[in-house]
Amino acid sequence: MTVTHHDQKLHVGKFKPSKGLKTAAYVGTGIGIIGFAIGLLKNPEHMWPAYLTALFFISLLGLGGLFWIAVNIISNAGWSVSIRRLAEGMTSFIPVMVIGSLVLALLGLKTLYPWARPEEVAGDPVIASKAGYLNQTFLIVRLLVFGIGMYLFRRTIVGNSLKQDATGEESYTHKNVAAGVAFLIFFALSFTMFSMDLLMSLLPTWYSTIFGIYCFSGMFQSSLALLILILFYMKKKGFIQGYYSAEHIHDVAKFLKGFTVFWAYIAFSQFMLIWYANIPEETEYFLMRAQNGWMGVSMLLLVGKFIIPFLALLPRGNKRSPVVLVSISIWILIMQYVDVYWMVAPNFNENQMSWNGYDFSLLVGFAGIFLLVLSNFFSKNSLVAQKDPRMHEALSHHVSY
Repeated sequence: MTVTHHDQKLHVGKFKPSKGLKTAAYVGTGIGIIGFAIGLLKNPEHMWPAYLTALFFISLLGLGGLFWIAVNIISNAGWSVSIRRLAEGMTSFIPVMVIGSLVLALLGLKTLYPWARPEEVAGDPVIASKAGYLNQTFLIVRLLVFGIGMYLFRRTIVGNSLKQDATGEESYTHKNVAAGVAFLIFFALSFTMFSMDLLMSLLPTWYSTIFGIYCFSGMFQSSLALLILILFYMKKKGFIQGYYSAEHIHDVAKFLKGFTVFWAYIAFSQFMLIWYANIPEETEYFLMRAQNGWMGVSMLLLVGKFIIPFLALLPRGNKRSPVVLVSISIWILIMQYVDVYWMVAPNFNENQMSWNGYDFSLLVGFAGIFLLVLSNFFSKNSLVAQKDPRMHEALSHHVSY
């Protein structure tokens, strides 16, 4: 549909995934299914860590999309209305996240987690003391609470946005404010448990009071990078014209730079406090990542996830440059996967760093599923929330700094 607003041509086309995109999604999904099946039957000790890494990494992108939507809703940010639907599409992976985490809890628990193996619990009083929290039944309950909660908030917030497309009623905007506030409260508590349950409890003798915030900072940084890539893709393919400009992309890039700094701050705070206290049950986590090849990965994260994107996003012009933003967004997504891999793999490969076929197949598998659900959402719905009452703010948005 093409309309005119203040001599500005606005166009929203029907999304049709290209043959290449559909092929990539189906092939990736197929590779993931084959890798999962082979690993489950022949090599579960290598398959399940790869499964966890890929599932957590892709889940963060869907959760980050919902978080970004909620933040903009409750802050009454009219500038983002014209690009909100693209972030809503990212949330389509949340139902897959729920199913994927339950599959892990039901089939892969004993392979992944020492606290799920009775012989290790009996031989370690520290792990045994945490058995009231770290047990399969309670874990499944927590995963269900988190997953169903995320699904219901996604259904409510995105559902109200889609209903507004059909009716134009302003009341849906007000309903989403209350839903957004409730979501952020629920998210702050439940996401910390989700991160602790799936990642921190891989080493149940270790703990960090800001581990959930560390995972959150990487989640938001990487989801903003993906949003930028989607913005450029839709514009390049001609699906959306006029509804957002370099001004909107500039603001998303400022978010990206800000959370690049925030990730570095949280990462440094976690490391510095543990290094300074020098308590054995805290330092073991970083000692595992400072030897046998893992120090190189640790330094790569410092340079690749903070220094490079920070310097690249510092100039104003770079935050408006398609070449710079696409390149740095792809780089940040790669570094986010490396970060999740860095949190998972040393627990299983402490004496060497290895990235195997299962890591590849499960990563492309979950990425393929993400592309499938994302394309399905965009194919069924308008790519722009055209009847949002604040659309005029988005169309007249201008960045002065």
